[in-house]
Amino acid sequence: MKITDRFSKGEFVVTAEVGPPKGFHVDDLVAEAKEYLGNIDAVNVTDNQSSVMRLSSLGFCKALKDAGLNPIFQLTCRDRNRMALESDLLAAALFGIDNVLCLTGDHTKLGDHPGAKPVFDLDSVSLLHTVRELERGYDLGGNELDGEPPVFAKGAVVSPCSDSVDAQLAKMERKIMAGAEFFQTQAVFDPERFISFMDKAKQFGVPVQVGVIIPKSVGMVRYLSQNVAGIAVPDSIIDELKADKEKTKAGITAVEIAARIIRECRPYCQGVHIMAQGWESRVPEILKLAGI
Repeated sequence: MKITDRFSKGEFVVTAEVGPPKGFHVDDLVAEAKEYLGNIDAVNVTDNQSSVMRLSSLGFCKALKDAGLNPIFQLTCRDRNRMALESDLLAAALFGIDNVLCLTGDHTKLGDHPGAKPVFDLDSVSLLHTVRELERGYDLGGNELDGEPPVFAKGAVVSPCSDSVDAQLAKMERKIMAGAEFFQTQAVFDPERFISFMDKAKQFGVPVQVGVIIPKSVGMVRYLSQNVAGIAVPDSIIDELKADKEKTKAGITAVEIAARIIRECRPYCQGVHIMAQGWESRVPEILKLAGI
């Protein structure tokens, strides 16, 4: 089911993210996804996230689809030229995968294959345009596709807590013009900054899901704040994680923080996207505590 159908009904859309394994044995991961994520609207599958080689996003999407889940195919431009991107999009349509999140992707030098040659034939904006051209029945060479063209729910990302809000709004507008129908945000730890961003972004009239990472530890959030563009972690959250080491170690503090961020941001957005980072089992607990 296209995620845009949920948005059009006015539903608060809940998605979560899973990473494929570094191998091809997926039975345990699929079982975990069914158990902990089976009741949410869709499940994102990362595409060699952080430039670390794993099972393909498309392959794992197919496994989740076969298990009865609704996958969102994350597709990055780092590893493929335009022909390969178009081919994978057509394969997704063949498999009945009709949600796609278009990303530029991290540079290969950041991952576990630093010597790999990056492609970046397209970027996230031109990839969105590519999807729209396929939906019109044509490839980027202007050649007509055989048969009925594919139809996708086309997503993109935005960083509402970036230091340059105006630049993010401009990128958001370009992505909408290229075909983006919904947005998932970079991780938000400061609801006030997110609310301020949404006050400006609402002019576009496109659904936005607030991105939430489960903050497992002080070290984790400090790393994110210092090394990942668009993520800013207030000192108050670091202090909260420090306050009771046993609660933090048990994951209780992380669940409470994630749920609180969702509660505070919910009136200003159309959904939430949870990046569980291996803690998929905590997602139902977070949603319950958030009142969802």
